[in-house]
Amino acid sequence: MARPDFTNGEFYHVYNRGVDKRQIFMEVDGSQRFLDCMREFNTIKPIDSLYVHTFRSANQKEAYSKKLVRIIAYCLNPNHFHLLLQQISKGGISEFMKRLGGGYTNFFNEKLERVGSLFQGRYKVKHITSNDYLLHVSAYVNLNDKVHRLQSPIIKSSWHEYEKGSNEICHTKFIIDQFKDKKEYIDFAENALILMLETKDTKDKFSDLLIE
Repeated sequence: MARPDFTNGEFYHVYNRGVDKRQIFMEVDGSQRFLDCMREFNTIKPIDSLYVHTFRSANQKEAYSKKLVRIIAYCLNPNHFHLLLQQISKGGISEFMKRLGGGYTNFFNEKLERVGSLFQGRYKVKHITSNDYLLHVSAYVNLNDKVHRLQSPIIKSSWHEYEKGSNEICHTKFIIDQFKDKKEYIDFAENALILMLETKDTKDKFSDLLIE
């Protein structure tokens, strides 16, 4: 898949899986660590490491408040992840994914006493070219564990942020504000998921995203 040129203000669906389809999140603390990396590495100014960053004061952390990307939705399944991102700083997605992949791989390899690549090559990217596609991808990502009919405490998804209308990691407002309220979006997403799974046209549209 050709990699698009990342443009500020544009939205992108980013995803990847473990090498040889292996699990990349073995325990709850693994998927939680990935979320911590998503939150803390999303800054124009590099933080050095998660460990060092925890000792910085609130005033010191203010210097790291400018973001590389806006996280719209995510789902971390046992052997793959999906992210819906908006680039807001030049080169933001490339830098964010470099830090995220490298930081989490280091954590994983150290914990399991292994060496080598964790992910199956470079992450995959699809440029979101219309608002309708954006809304459907948000549903697909938020509910991706249900696409695969997975149940595991390891799984982490931004769906709970959309249900609560909160902004813990994600910028949910951009999507939810296009609906009357959060309940209308939830109904839309759940119905969209049913159509994605049942309708051939939408299956074809998302077929290359259905990584196992």
